[in-house]
Amino acid sequence: MRRKWQRGLLLLTLILLGFPSFSAGQPKAPPEPAKAAAPAPDPMQVLQQACDFLKNQGQFSFKAEVSDDQVYQGGRKLQYGLDMEAFFRRPDKLRVNGDGEVENKQLFFDGKTLTLYDKNRNHYGVIEAAGDIDAALEKAGKDYDLRVGLAELGANRLAELANRGLTNALYVGDVKVGGVPCRHLAFDKEKVHYQVWVETGDKPLLRKVVVTQKNLPFAPQWTAYFTDWQFSPQLPHNLFTFTPPEGAQQIKFMPASQRAPAAPKRGKPKKRGGAS
Repeated sequence: MRRKWQRGLLLLTLILLGFPSFSAGQPKAPPEPAKAAAPAPDPMQVLQQACDFLKNQGQFSFKAEVSDDQVYQGGRKLQYGLDMEAFFRRPDKLRVNGDGEVENKQLFFDGKTLTLYDKNRNHYGVIEAAGDIDAALEKAGKDYDLRVGLAELGANRLAELANRGLTNALYVGDVKVGGVPCRHLAFDKEKVHYQVWVETGDKPLLRKVVVTQKNLPFAPQWTAYFTDWQFSPQLPHNLFTFTPPEGAQQIKFMPASQRAPAAPKRGKPKKRGGAS
């Protein structure tokens, strides 16, 4: 009996040594080769897609929450807010409303005249600018040094304006802005550095823009968050026509060629409700 027991133990030992146990599992398959990382998106191509998408829209509107740095004594900064909404109907209709802490202005273009109205001062200026949106904005900028934030998003030459003078372009990464997946891009020009967040997917919409005036003292920033994009808005014709409010005074724009160079600003921060 002892010999049979010993032979049984020997046989069990050989079985355990010769075969893997159940708990060891089956032999593992060789690891799959690592997949090559996808190349980073081309920032210039992503920006071009965003510009082309807007260019192909016959009419659209959006809202934007804007913050603007103001530098005063000793390089101190205050950040002022501005709620903006913009309406575009190609080829020759534009309106931008800005309601903020220190600025309350409206820009109108009806295909013949470009009008800027200052609600705080109740005065307005008119520029004769027949043609399309591009021509009106170019004339206002070149002849009168008049530029209104976000108005150029309705220009057919938006991509050209964004790319003009670029010295560097960078794809930063994929992030979310307000819960929306976006591609974060950064670009450099001689005087400004700007960042753009473009929504991923079949509608490459702008969701955020940051412009840094890197050549100005203390590099103030201008930031806009975009919401409520609409591409079939009900835009009445009179939306783009300026009607002077009661008591409004018309003033003349001074041509840029007649202006003296602006002196550096030194003083107290602006009071809320004042005009810039």
